[in-house]
Amino acid sequence: MLDLTTLVQPDRGQAARTIHLIDAKGYDAWLAAQPPRHRTAAAAQKLAPVGYSSAILPGDNPEEWSVVTIVANVDKLTPWCLAKLAETLPEGAYRVEGVEPGKALYGWLVAQYKFARYKKKDDKAQGPRTLLTGDPVKMEEAIRLAGVTVKLRDRINTGANDMGPADLEAAASELAKAHGGSFSVVKGSELAKGYGLIWAVGKAAGEGREPRLIEIEWGNPEHPRVAIIGKGVCFDSGGLDIKSAAGMRLMKKDMGGAATALALAELVMLNRLPIRLHLLVPAVENSISGEATRPGDVMLSRKGITVENSNTDAEGRLVLADALTKAAESNPELVLNYATLTGAARVALGADLQGLFSNDDTLAADFMTAAESEADPMWRMPLYDPYKDMLKSDVADMLNAAEAPFGGAITAALFLKEFVPEKAQWAHFDIFCWNGSHKPGRPKGAEAVAVRATWKLLKDRYAG
Repeated sequence: MLDLTTLVQPDRGQAARTIHLIDAKGYDAWLAAQPPRHRTAAAAQKLAPVGYSSAILPGDNPEEWSVVTIVANVDKLTPWCLAKLAETLPEGAYRVEGVEPGKALYGWLVAQYKFARYKKKDDKAQGPRTLLTGDPVKMEEAIRLAGVTVKLRDRINTGANDMGPADLEAAASELAKAHGGSFSVVKGSELAKGYGLIWAVGKAAGEGREPRLIEIEWGNPEHPRVAIIGKGVCFDSGGLDIKSAAGMRLMKKDMGGAATALALAELVMLNRLPIRLHLLVPAVENSISGEATRPGDVMLSRKGITVENSNTDAEGRLVLADALTKAAESNPELVLNYATLTGAARVALGADLQGLFSNDDTLAADFMTAAESEADPMWRMPLYDPYKDMLKSDVADMLNAAEAPFGGAITAALFLKEFVPEKAQWAHFDIFCWNGSHKPGRPKGAEAVAVRATWKLLKDRYAG
């Protein structure tokens, strides 16, 4: 695993190369004030007043060079403004001129992430680029955020053969043990009575990949109770309503909600946030066998609601429903669930914007504020109650998926709402967890989304 402590260090005046920051509005004045050799170097490297553009500036001798980079606003650094430098500069130590890097520390750290589990070791790999900071509190915060991001990316990038329900269970068990939490799991046929929806989705998987509900309880029982739930579908074939080959290609990432929930739980415990944490991960593989749940089958949820299976590829909401019911039994004041749930959310919002649904306007507004603060983009979507009619069944209390082709993200959220505790504030995140192409600090592959915004909200609400 990447040693993050080598990538950011306290600034004690040690030798380091300088990073100069300029923005578009200050570019012309900066360029005019430079000596001829800097203007020549900038022109040769095609430095321009656009984001991420950079150039090496020569010093008085070959070893005294520095670097200049363009940021959106020198007075308000973002997590990503130094990320490209962290990917491209030679190894060594660097110091930002005149300001503390602040939030840019996170981007500097995660930009040096590489998923190499299945590749031969690269003996020619470059050493670390280290950024210095005089703010040790921000440094520690960035290391913790980046640490859970690295684990999240690793879990989602890992092939389903090595990241099945048992592997999620092991990760949660290790997390609970490391921080003094209590760990429990209900698995296999034990789920048939009490967790009928989780059992229905996961029962077709083979030996060793049985479905399970994983739980961690942590913190003082007297503190406010917060439930965090993550969809752990470790691979989604679509079940008997089988996906196409292209649709299945990235379904190792369908446990992105579980990876997100584990990351948030680790942040809560690492920072000793004064809450009573209840983590729930329904972990399954949506497989095909003679035991698979069929279209038209009726399933009994933990809440007692019967559900007609109108689409076996709408399985994530089923496992979440039983987990939400379990969470409700302990009367939490706040319930947060994360799931790579619907293609409809991606059609509506694309890959970068994460869908937020909430039963509470204040909570939703707080999330949007946190998202803006942390450059962790999301968009509130409507819980439009009239669409519940699309979930009516002729033979059961409800369908798991509307048969009309419209409003799929909304009807999925409305399905979940039926299982949410009545008195709790609730937010449901329909997330993507994947970068289809490389951006500075965000390599192609698995990505942490909604984590920094959620952590900001939890800190603001519960840390005083």
